[in-house]
Amino acid sequence: MVVKNQIKLIKSLHQKKYRNLHGLFFVEGIKTVRELLDSGLEVYGIYTTDNSVLDVGQDFQVLISESELKKMSSLKNPNTLLGVFYKPKTQEVDFTDWILALDHVSDPGNLGTIIRLCDWFGIRHLVCSPDTVDCYNPKVLQATMGSIARVHVVYTNLLKFLRKSKKQIFCTSMDGQSAYGTNLRESGILVMGNETHGISPEVEAVCHKKIGIPQFGNPTAESLNVATATAIFLNEIRRG
Repeated sequence: MVVKNQIKLIKSLHQKKYRNLHGLFFVEGIKTVRELLDSGLEVYGIYTTDNSVLDVGQDFQVLISESELKKMSSLKNPNTLLGVFYKPKTQEVDFTDWILALDHVSDPGNLGTIIRLCDWFGIRHLVCSPDTVDCYNPKVLQATMGSIARVHVVYTNLLKFLRKSKKQIFCTSMDGQSAYGTNLRESGILVMGNETHGISPEVEAVCHKKIGIPQFGNPTAESLNVATATAIFLNEIRRG
């Protein structure tokens, strides 16, 4: 009965409204679960088909069958381990370094990759508009490969956040000044937009400068994937 109730709870966490209701989220796979445990996030429970792969104490670890794991999992082929964690408390955004802001990024894979990029380039604060995909979406978490433990993600009214900021705001745009020749200071805010529509006109209106990535050779590709573009911009920021 205990495992049955846990399966019901974890299946509900596949949906954002229940993640918000319970203040919980789940991740899958040995590496990702281990990274979140090492980060100090509060654990709700660890569910595994093999007790030998992880030693977190009997208070948290529950041995389950492969069929039970499959019922909990969001994956076609679940991998041994599923961890349920409490969502971390919201922290104040630190303006002493660069901040990445996302305006309605909707694809889970893109957001997960962007979180990994923030981790790689040492961007600790990622500010998202409310209509950006949930960072605790299972597909996002799979794509982060554990980086969610080291990047602080905030959802807020992006327009109000930018208006209150005293930092220089750089909006990315196809027709912006080349990022390669732009003076990117020690800190600022870089705004990336929606995969199809880019940055909304309202957000673009509060930006101080528009920057872009020049295309070489004959124009062929319509645009760059938002995660790919983020990698190039963050590299320029750290290189500069």
